[in-house]
Amino acid sequence: MAVTGWLESLRAAEKTALLQDGRRKVHYLFPDGKEMAEEYDEKTSELLVRKWRVKSALGALGQWQLEVGEPAPPGAGSLGSELIKESNANPIFMRKDTKMNYQWRIRNLPYPKDIYSVCVDQKERCIIVRTTNKKYYKKFSIPDLDRYQLPLDDSSLSFAHANCTLIISYQKPKEVVETESELQKELKKVKTAHSSNGDCKTQ
Repeated sequence: MAVTGWLESLRAAEKTALLQDGRRKVHYLFPDGKEMAEEYDEKTSELLVRKWRVKSALGALGQWQLEVGEPAPPGAGSLGSELIKESNANPIFMRKDTKMNYQWRIRNLPYPKDIYSVCVDQKERCIIVRTTNKKYYKKFSIPDLDRYQLPLDDSSLSFAHANCTLIISYQKPKEVVETESELQKELKKVKTAHSSNGDCKTQ
């Protein structure tokens, strides 16, 4: 079963953990050289950040690719404050899960709720967001369901709109909720370092 297969891959990975600033940071090194770094809320065990890094064909380490969590402001540290302020007016897409749902937030979308269409594309295994006024279009996948090899279900999808933010939720399949619960038990077995200013081994 694919769900079990992903859990076994996580179990087989070399793991290091660090407790810092109220977050449990876990670094995974897989046999194929891929790396995954996650951050969980220490009290609730809610996933806050997940990112991936793979090696190039020549063996060089690539950049971390964010899957879950809030991205850094576009151009932060390299653009003038006016340019950064201007870019903040553009739609900002991020994923922030809950225990029972995959959830995405798209900020800076001022249109009323009835302007949006959110649906599942079964053929491409993705979610498509569009507006009837043709001002916004976004297509994104759920990598977790690809790893678990589970189908996408229209009935699991819902969305809301408030404060210029479109909130899209996809209810996690029962198998995923159970597997993530098992993973939390596994992570509690990982020897955890404590630090006030260090970081997880993600370099």
